[in-house]
Amino acid sequence: AYDLPLTPPRPMSVQLEEDADSYIFRRLLRSAKEENDRADELRHRGLALDADGHAMLPKAEAFRWLHDNAPALGELGFQVQGGASASQDYFIGPVRVEVGIEERGDWFDVRGTVWFGEFAVPFIRLRPYILQHRREYRLPNGQVAFIPDEWFTDYLELFAFAEETDGQPLALRRHHLSLVTDLENDNLATVTLTRRLEKLRDFAAVEDRPLPVGFRGTLRPYQQAGYNWLRFVQDYHLGGCLADDMGLGKSVQTLVMLLERQESRASQGAATLLVLPTSLVYNWMAEARKFTPSLRLLAYTGTYREKNVAQFADYDIVLTSYGIVRLDTDLLASYQFDYVILDESQAIKNPSSTTAQAVRQLRARHRLILTGTPVENSTMDLWSQMTFINPGLLGTQAFFRKEFVKPIEKNQDESRTKKLHALIKPFVLRRHKAQVASELPEKTEHLSYCPLTEEQQQFYEETKSFYRNKILETLEGHTPTPAGGTQLLLLQGLTRLRQIANHPHLADQSYEGESGKMREILRMIRSVVSEGHKVLVFSQFVQHLSLVRAGLDERQLAYAYLDGHTRDRQAEVERFQNDHDLKIFLISLKAGGVGLNLTAADYVFILDPWWNPAVEAQAIDRAHRIGQQRPVFVYKFISQGTVEEKILALQRRKLQLVSDLITTDEAVIKSLTREDIEELLG
Repeated sequence: AYDLPLTPPRPMSVQLEEDADSYIFRRLLRSAKEENDRADELRHRGLALDADGHAMLPKAEAFRWLHDNAPALGELGFQVQGGASASQDYFIGPVRVEVGIEERGDWFDVRGTVWFGEFAVPFIRLRPYILQHRREYRLPNGQVAFIPDEWFTDYLELFAFAEETDGQPLALRRHHLSLVTDLENDNLATVTLTRRLEKLRDFAAVEDRPLPVGFRGTLRPYQQAGYNWLRFVQDYHLGGCLADDMGLGKSVQTLVMLLERQESRASQGAATLLVLPTSLVYNWMAEARKFTPSLRLLAYTGTYREKNVAQFADYDIVLTSYGIVRLDTDLLASYQFDYVILDESQAIKNPSSTTAQAVRQLRARHRLILTGTPVENSTMDLWSQMTFINPGLLGTQAFFRKEFVKPIEKNQDESRTKKLHALIKPFVLRRHKAQVASELPEKTEHLSYCPLTEEQQQFYEETKSFYRNKILETLEGHTPTPAGGTQLLLLQGLTRLRQIANHPHLADQSYEGESGKMREILRMIRSVVSEGHKVLVFSQFVQHLSLVRAGLDERQLAYAYLDGHTRDRQAEVERFQNDHDLKIFLISLKAGGVGLNLTAADYVFILDPWWNPAVEAQAIDRAHRIGQQRPVFVYKFISQGTVEEKILALQRRKLQLVSDLITTDEAVIKSLTREDIEELLG
């Protein structure tokens, strides 16, 4: 082979070769037309040749081009071979893969062969290469084959989610049907399914199912559709996530499904375990007594519970708390339940928590989770919940973090977001109020800006300057980073500024002046009450509510009150709902975020809005639920010119992700840039 410049100046070239004893001159007859035609053929195939007939490509691109073109070039008379100076003896030739997927019971068997020219390699051998992004595979003849780039995308999820046992082909679980369908649709695998699974794949017609005869009530059309869907995933032994907006009746849809299990004897005498926050046990029991009175209920709670699973045979539903599951894990895991259902399933969002580990040990024929907020802080929240209902659905925790959490949260990678949605979509039913509940009255939101008092303003500015200087000096490296880092310092600073914006007494017990916001809150409460309305007043700070209480006591205005220490929550709720003259309900956001139905109120006051819209939305939904007959007005109180107002602006301008994924202070602070910090403390 000779390396000659393209397009000879004359029809003959002379090459000098030297050996030990002599010189050899070789005359090469050349055809400019033929050489140019050959060069044009290569250019036509996407190879950008320079004037000398050379092309430089990155390794992966070069091999992709060779894999695509080498066979055809050989037929045209080209010789395609590795250069003598190459570091490895690379295989250059055709590469193809054949994958077949066949249903076997609750599994899919995956078999395949990879062809590097004449060498046939079992598909399973490529698994560690694809998962570890290793591109070079050594063939039996010692050559090195370069694995095509696209295979790392095409087959990544297949290898990550498949399970391998000795002597058996790779296997995917039934809940990976959407992945199998994608492989078939993209011509990456040949798939053989039974007619039953064909029906599941097409999601053909989730059929309308008759309601159990013992149901005492009426389902709205979307609730009937939810019940049908619960029956559908149950038929195929798939785990489900009912993620309707708060107030749309997840509990009643679930109870109707469980009543049908009892009436049809599909439960075969086994009880269902319903795991939920302690505060919701009463609500669920009240709902069941109202709509499904024939279901036998056991509240497995309290210090003096009878620790004996034999008693479960006498009940249809065993209600317990996440705390009890942690304490009695071994005992509860010894019983085979019909269903294990987690309400407010975001409680297991941290997969390494003792709660998540405990519920994963529970045994049941079917699994279901209920949540209005499947993602609270991070995309990682999904992994734990989806893995509970359908083990293996999203691969290992490490794989999910690397291939989904990081690209979605750090890079806002839309393709990975779409891929994740495609994987979980068959198992999640989510309806928003706007989609389904036309009977809900419109809610109107107002921002009420409150000026600071002079004394309050001075205190705020001094505190802001202190934290601003400290944080910026740390960022510039002039002072050592404090324990816990700049993020902790920023969190402390923002919390203190929030307290002063609400009422300086929250930050300094010796403060005896007034607060502009408190004045406005008390004025508006009095105004609303005097017009005959009921109002819910929410704060994230219990101390803030204490100051409001003192103001109401001074004005002799009656109120109901609920925080994390309230013993009988339900009694307080019923007092407010049923007493026409009781117009005010003060509620701690953390205590009142879950499971309260407060439709008697038609005004909602959020005293200290922050960057967690999910928490505020839950508060607003306490009043804005089905059953409400009047418009709901929401007032958010913002202290003018403070960090509260700046957070609102930052939310609108930059933190779109907040409403979708990130909702904790720590998570948001991690995403703030230096410019954002300067703006907040400016």
